[in-house]
Amino acid sequence: MSDVQQRIDQLVKGHKVVLFMKGTAQFPMCGFSGRAIQILKACGATDITTVNVLEDEEIRQGIKDYANWPTIPQLYVNGEFVGGSDIMMEMYQTGELQPMLAA
Repeated sequence: MSDVQQRIDQLVKGHKVVLFMKGTAQFPMCGFSGRAIQILKACGATDITTVNVLEDEEIRQGIKDYANWPTIPQLYVNGEFVGGSDIMMEMYQTGELQPMLAA
């Protein structure tokens, strides 16, 4: 496992909810990242760790390889890859996401 993959692995496994996104929760830098934050807030998630991939090119590319998922944002809950903003929206609408994020 490369250094960047280890860093990502530690982030994913060291926090309950991790969102790799463009920008920050306060200032999302793309519509998909903004929507992902809105969905998490609508689910009542409070303990969210966000990683701004625009600040670290290694993580920006490495996260795509880590999950074998080509797009950002990427949500991880309890160390497991959930998906991007479209999957998050579907899971929110069907009620699947809320219990995953419950404390």
